[in-house]
Amino acid sequence: MNSEQHSPERREITIRRAPRFVPFLALGVIAGFIAALVVAYAGPADPTYTREATLGFFTMMFAIPGVCLGALAALLLDWISVRKSRRAIVERDED
Repeated sequence: MNSEQHSPERREITIRRAPRFVPFLALGVIAGFIAALVVAYAGPADPTYTREATLGFFTMMFAIPGVCLGALAALLLDWISVRKSRRAIVERDED
């Protein structure tokens, strides 16, 4: 053991809560699918296409904007969390 006393190492860190992006993207896809369900099954049936084909088409048409909106929501919450971040000083514990 060293007879010298070392002062603990101190560092300044940033503390913030960052959102996870995947749940927001998944919610966007789910919202797009629900919108596609409403469009495909609420209107009159087209004799040239089945309702399932219409549902698949509108799912793709609405899922992509849903993913974009979910990503924008996650980015907005991430930006807010950066603004609400705070600084802290931590020191290393040598246990």
